[in-house]
Amino acid sequence: MHLVIVGNGVAGITAAMAVRAKDPQAEITIISGESEYFFSRTALMYAYMDIMQRRDLEPYERKVFREQRLTLRKDWVVDLDAGARQLRTQGGATLSYDKLLLATGSRGRRAPWERDLEGVVRFVSLQDLDACERLTPGTRRAVVAGGGLIGVELVECLVHHRVPVTFLVREPSYWPAALSPEEGEMVAAHIRAQGVDLRLGTEVASMEGEGKVAGITTTAGEAIACQMVGVTIGVEPNVEWLRSVKTPPDLNRGVLTDQAFRTSLPDVFAAGDVAEVTGRIEPLWYAAKRQGEAAALSMMGERVEYAPPAYYNSAKFFHLEWTCAGETKGPGRFRKLPGREASVRVIERDGMAVGFSMLGTRWNHRVLVKWVEQRLRVDDVMKRLSEAQYDVEFGRVAL
Repeated sequence: MHLVIVGNGVAGITAAMAVRAKDPQAEITIISGESEYFFSRTALMYAYMDIMQRRDLEPYERKVFREQRLTLRKDWVVDLDAGARQLRTQGGATLSYDKLLLATGSRGRRAPWERDLEGVVRFVSLQDLDACERLTPGTRRAVVAGGGLIGVELVECLVHHRVPVTFLVREPSYWPAALSPEEGEMVAAHIRAQGVDLRLGTEVASMEGEGKVAGITTTAGEAIACQMVGVTIGVEPNVEWLRSVKTPPDLNRGVLTDQAFRTSLPDVFAAGDVAEVTGRIEPLWYAAKRQGEAAALSMMGERVEYAPPAYYNSAKFFHLEWTCAGETKGPGRFRKLPGREASVRVIERDGMAVGFSMLGTRWNHRVLVKWVEQRLRVDDVMKRLSEAQYDVEFGRVAL
């Protein structure tokens, strides 16, 4: 069997390793135009801040791919002919396959006001990192539009490089999709305390410049001169290239698959951020890893009925840590922790804990997820919260 995997992110590499563990004889080719070797996308900010070198972003030693007899090709796939079971690359090569896994991940979403000017950046790919590093020395002011986790990471990197930043968030409070108004106020105050010009309830209306970014105008009518504009309004499945291939799989927002990651094309599978599994897209690292493992089993002929894992996430808003599990929206119990820039929020339904949002302290998401799955009563959870705290250098906080 020759398995070809398009995309070398966590879903693709996990699938390759899982297939190799099951079949020592399979021929496995992994192709990506972004990079030759698998790297940790969540660590891009540390490379931008010069905390890590590019090679440090790679979770595996490069010899592992040789030892596992995985063939790596750096090229972009531009065509898919499912009838002939062939791929064609930008470099002019033709690859035949017996089974194909599409694992091309996500790309940054394009803004309606965006123009194709030098100085417009995203923060999702290695090519985005290259662009940011190239532009930083000549940037006297940057504007970042979009207040999610990618946006605040890019802002933190620019602050690290002492680039003045105006941070535009269209909602009236910070990231209401995940944070309560009280939490949003705490995060906004923390971001402003780092010297960031954070504007809530403000969007970009237009961009100015000829060839290069010269500035933007906000929806409030204010003109802001800048040399870099970060577009961080979310990500979307990287499927545009598939719309023009000879035999595209069925597409919606992502590549449509069943619970076994089978697409509409014979022996073509999809996993990770690019896959829309029975109508659901999961742009999360750990979900992509689990999907890669399950897709590998499916490609090997095993019965697979994928069920999404319980949601959790952890991140930092500069120095303010955040852990969530289960649901993050809805009524619940909020507590500001005394003497700390920290809070706990337990989302409640019918007296049961269905989610957690914890700011400013470090929490064990495995315990929180377990409590959600066990459907513990909120009163019991509030008494046991200390069980989910990590012991950290400066001790626990009073709950």
